[in-house]
Amino acid sequence: PPAASNTLIGSNRHSLKAMMAAAAEDWSPKLVSHRLVGDVAEAAETILNAAELAPQDKPVALIFGGETTVQLTGTGLGGRNQELALRVAKLGAERLNGDWLFLSGGTDGRDGPTDAAGGIATPATWGAIKTAGQDPDALLANNDSYAALKAADALLMTGGTGTNVADVQVFLRRPG
Repeated sequence: PPAASNTLIGSNRHSLKAMMAAAAEDWSPKLVSHRLVGDVAEAAETILNAAELAPQDKPVALIFGGETTVQLTGTGLGGRNQELALRVAKLGAERLNGDWLFLSGGTDGRDGPTDAAGGIATPATWGAIKTAGQDPDALLANNDSYAALKAADALLMTGGTGTNVADVQVFLRRPG
């Protein structure tokens, strides 16, 4: 057989390094984990714990990468990044003060069987879902993160990217 050579031109770690470099302009970046794996509920706890432990006196960008999993118990629509964002929205509303934003997205531009790449959460997301007339707890229990985030205008919509180097997450937090 003919000899073949392979050249690695991208990886999740490359993406995380680029995120760190981009964040360094205005934020104090920290790579928390390049292996954010396991159930999204546990991953959301990991993210919130990191946010609570982060310095409170300067703007921080907590960077994560990897691929989580979802235990499907409902019949809703969504993907692991959308559900992770929804869970962070809930926990963040309960536990954090101040100005923050969380983004979780698939680098291929697709999350689950949806047209979204993932989701975005802020201190207002959980309340915005309620204001839209939806029950975010019921939607989360039904694995219907797509409907919940759509109600809050918090879906990450990128379109297909033509690549796939797992998922990336960033948690931005300003002092105050």
